[in-house]
Amino acid sequence: MGQSGGTEIMKILITGASGFIGSFIVEEAIRQGFDTWAGVRATSSKKYLQDERIHFAQLDMRNTKKLCSQLLAYKTEMGGEGWDYIVHAAGATKCLHAEDFFRTNTDGTRNFIDALRETGMVPRRFVFLSSLSIFGAIKEKPVRRPSAENPWVYEPILLTDEPQPNTIYGKSKLAAEQFLMEQKDFPFTILRPTGVYGPRERDYFLMAQSIKQHIDVAAGLTPQEITFVYVDDVVQAVFKSMVSPDAEGKAYFLSDGEIYNSRSYSDLVQQHLGNPWVLHLKLPLCLLRAVCWLGGKMSRLAGKMTALNDDKYHILSQRNWQCDIAPAIADFGYAPQWTLEKGVEESIRWYKQEGWL
Repeated sequence: MGQSGGTEIMKILITGASGFIGSFIVEEAIRQGFDTWAGVRATSSKKYLQDERIHFAQLDMRNTKKLCSQLLAYKTEMGGEGWDYIVHAAGATKCLHAEDFFRTNTDGTRNFIDALRETGMVPRRFVFLSSLSIFGAIKEKPVRRPSAENPWVYEPILLTDEPQPNTIYGKSKLAAEQFLMEQKDFPFTILRPTGVYGPRERDYFLMAQSIKQHIDVAAGLTPQEITFVYVDDVVQAVFKSMVSPDAEGKAYFLSDGEIYNSRSYSDLVQQHLGNPWVLHLKLPLCLLRAVCWLGGKMSRLAGKMTALNDDKYHILSQRNWQCDIAPAIADFGYAPQWTLEKGVEESIRWYKQEGWL
């Protein structure tokens, strides 16, 4: 809750507040009664940050010296104190150049932590939103034959497994995690959600848009076992882990606790779009690789991101996205509320309402 010790109001900063997940965290912080600060860039959209109770903090994480100056100004504004909690949701998921991922996700996180130390603004808890992608395509070899009792052929990724990121995005997030874990006297929790979907999300929206246009493309011919998590459940995990003593200094996977095949999401989208006719295609990975390579090349030449690129190939081609959420359930009471069916229904409803579909 936003209050503790009688009338004391807890202050929270959410970086990346204008983004998909960040904007929902801001809304929940306000709902819980926090003194809520939205960390944004000067160029950030405030479309989903219209509540008049929101304080804005412009933070330039490219330069530690400038960032320190900005933080000290906000510290003065808050009466010489810092934020009680910080949720670091800022990050880049798409970049034209590999170095841009590291500049934003790794160096930006490092600069932010260094600046918080320098200004004496280390919070009670620093929640870092990372990704299941830091583990890459591990455990891709089937370990069992599918059966009626267990139709899934792969083993879940565990927290004890060694990360082997196969995307630039995953590598940049892992490097940020490693820096965070090296910190002494800096209370943190790391959350690693699997594929996050819901209103305002644009990548899964592209799939819905394609299905509305009667095309559904899946990657690869071998079994693919996918996991999802609805945005509200990620938000729930942020606030539960943030105040849990047992979650300090640890990392956790987040999913809805279920496993799906490559048609699960698209079939639900098709259903909630009114069952239009759809041509379901399965692209061999060799063909997908060529398409993604060409897409990446064209995006760099045009200076504009495309939906398919080298990083996207590795994400689409990965066969196993199972992950173990038992530690999150045990340590801070994580309890996913959204089934894929309910989440897709709400997402499609929102996309229609907003004129996206």
